[in-house]
Amino acid sequence: MGMINVGIVGIGNCASSLIQGIHYYRGRDEKDAIGLMHWEIGGYRPFDIEVASAFDIDERKVGRDVAEAIFAPPNCTAVFCDELPKSGTTVRMGQILDGFADHMPDYDDKYTFVLADEPELGTEEIVQVLKESGTEILLNYLPVGSEKATRFYAECALQAEVAFINNMPVFIASDPDWASRFEQKDLPIIGDDVKAQLGATITHRTLTDLFKKRGVKLERTYQLNTGGNTDFLNMLDRSRLLSKKESKTEAVQSVAAERLDDENIHIGPSDYVPWQKDNKVCFIRMEGKLFGDVPMNLEMRLSVEDSPNSAGVAIDAIRCCKLALERGQGGVLSAPSAYFMKHPPKQYTDDQAYRMTEAFIEGALEKEAVGS
Repeated sequence: MGMINVGIVGIGNCASSLIQGIHYYRGRDEKDAIGLMHWEIGGYRPFDIEVASAFDIDERKVGRDVAEAIFAPPNCTAVFCDELPKSGTTVRMGQILDGFADHMPDYDDKYTFVLADEPELGTEEIVQVLKESGTEILLNYLPVGSEKATRFYAECALQAEVAFINNMPVFIASDPDWASRFEQKDLPIIGDDVKAQLGATITHRTLTDLFKKRGVKLERTYQLNTGGNTDFLNMLDRSRLLSKKESKTEAVQSVAAERLDDENIHIGPSDYVPWQKDNKVCFIRMEGKLFGDVPMNLEMRLSVEDSPNSAGVAIDAIRCCKLALERGQGGVLSAPSAYFMKHPPKQYTDDQAYRMTEAFIEGALEKEAVGS
């Protein structure tokens, strides 16, 4: 089948977990492959992926082989595969733009970025790297709030004619203008804002859908999250949270029986706790009415390692994107976007999105998959 060549923007914890996972499953049999939604997609297994290009802005990562850079500070995710061979791909200096929050220098270097003293690559240079490296799919792992930087790399993907997976809550796939541009170039795009394999939002959505199916009126709910990785530190700047809060809130609102008033729903990152590192703790409360208007409430605490949780989804998104490239299918991949992302162009329940994605993998045309 050959390999799938990907490029990664942002060599942080999520990239670390993804790259570790690619190697972790190499040499394993399907029966021993715990933690995957799919062992094989279109003939591609989890380890049939190579990092062909990589971009970051931290001096501890720029200029190093990707296999080394993923373990450099401030990365703090779980190490579950530490014997990685050199990849032969060097992390290149990217564009800073708004990918670096103003308050970051106020914190110890081990928790935050250390800007590299390297010239930033321009659009033409990044496009050239993507083309010369044979990159087929570019993954965006920039920090929350990187609006300008995300659009910059989406533009680079278009000019280099590579597919794009937008794992962050800047609206590209769900923006009709951007979606149209990828469709015009016959380039697949999956987005926006990756759902975790089993995280706060997917769990909250499932419970909300359960309330609807069981006839329980949801009256108010919150989701509070704490974590100690760089992204939670980045999100202390509340001005960077607008699209993140919209993405997470709409993911839950879209499966409710009735939309809640703004005052009755609160979903979003809540605080930064350094000692938690990449562990994310989520608190969900849901209040409603049962039969006879009898009140009930549900409280739940979920603790997960944040970045492996996203890598389990990204590894499937990559392979679905590769299938679209092979099929000559451009534009937004509606089924995978609905299943893998919090803010796709069109929301479906997770049951619907699952069936649509399975149909897509089996070879159904996108319109057929969406109509399934």
